[in-house]
Amino acid sequence: MTQPYEYRRTELIEPDWTRFPGWRNVTAAQWESAQWQRVNCVKNIKQLRNVLGDLVGEEFYADLEKDQQEFSTMSMLVPPQMINTMAREGVTTEAFYADPVRRYMIPVASDRLNDWASHPHSSRDSLHEHDMWVAEGLTHRYPTKVLAELLSTCPQYCGHCTRMDLVGNSTPVVEKLKLELKPVERYDAHIAYLKAHPGVRDVVVSGGDVANVPWKNLESYLMSLLAIDTIRDIRLATKALMGLPQHWIQPDVVEGLERVARTARRRGVNLAIHTHVNHANSLTPLVAKAAKTALEVGVRDVRNQGVLMRGVNADSHSLLDLCFALQGEANILPYYFYMCDMIPNSEHWRVAVWQAQQLQHDIMGYLPGYATPRIVCDVPFVGKRWVHMVTEYDREHGISYWTKNYKTSIEESDPEALSKRYAYYDPIDTLPESGQKWWRKEETAA
Repeated sequence: MTQPYEYRRTELIEPDWTRFPGWRNVTAAQWESAQWQRVNCVKNIKQLRNVLGDLVGEEFYADLEKDQQEFSTMSMLVPPQMINTMAREGVTTEAFYADPVRRYMIPVASDRLNDWASHPHSSRDSLHEHDMWVAEGLTHRYPTKVLAELLSTCPQYCGHCTRMDLVGNSTPVVEKLKLELKPVERYDAHIAYLKAHPGVRDVVVSGGDVANVPWKNLESYLMSLLAIDTIRDIRLATKALMGLPQHWIQPDVVEGLERVARTARRRGVNLAIHTHVNHANSLTPLVAKAAKTALEVGVRDVRNQGVLMRGVNADSHSLLDLCFALQGEANILPYYFYMCDMIPNSEHWRVAVWQAQQLQHDIMGYLPGYATPRIVCDVPFVGKRWVHMVTEYDREHGISYWTKNYKTSIEESDPEALSKRYAYYDPIDTLPESGQKWWRKEETAA
């Protein structure tokens, strides 16, 4: 019987990094060293040339330079581990352009839309996380949950980063915000707030990426959280489990994680790691080893929060391939796929709500129920909503309306917060011509 999707088990492979001229003489010991990976991250076009040699043509580098000067909201920072998952079948200009991992880690100007590169309602902090800070780096959006941004750097910078206003270095397009407090002062302020607000039971420890926090500092922070009786869930957010798995298998990190996990287990606190994998090609045996190691030392779950992006994974086959690789080969539970947020210059990645709804429909029934991810829209001022929870949807103009059942930390005195409808906007290029014409008039009037 022929099905719309045919499952075939595909075992993970670590691509041969010596196919890149710049890494021809790199040994396995070097490759598996977190220090070597960090030192050899690609931070600019010159370094990328040194890795790729003459395998990729000059037109690509010119395209990349144009993007960095005119569009990019994130500076370049790509670990060798991630570059090695690009153009796995052979490095050519065409293969590099077409690669799904390259498309979001090393975006180029020709990827962007000529019209509507940004939505008129896009913004630097599209989820208003900074507005909801109750202490520096501590966002209190949901009643029982907070987001703790410990730092503003990562081992890798994704082109679509939702925190592009804070994370990473400034670019010609974006002057970044800066954290002002010393780390110890920031962390102390978080702990003080949580002690004073016993209704908060769940802390997502993020950034940036917690893999960039010196382990002794991160362990101290986590132990402080575990000393608060009302904290019942702690989630460590790290794309580096995939982008720099070498970090998470270092002996000092593994031993420290085991101490934290043991304490969490003794206290009955759920400790999990949330990572961020967007394509099956990103999963390798080293990534699986990092996830397996975390589980072996007592972390309760390793889960994946991906982002839907056109040209990367926004089709049912790519999503199912990724989910089967995550769940079946890497011990990582598919959890969420977010619709890409409405940040500047992201329209070529974003999908419409109706497209996300169709994708949720198309992946149902193939995966185990517990490993079937929810596709969610992170609605400004609302939070995560399953894509079928839309209250009203104007398909012609690409405007969906959503409601919520709780107040954020900035709505304490707003009596209408729970009765309002909150708008979200589809990419304009996905609309019918009548809808695009309407938006052109709106933009002209503005």
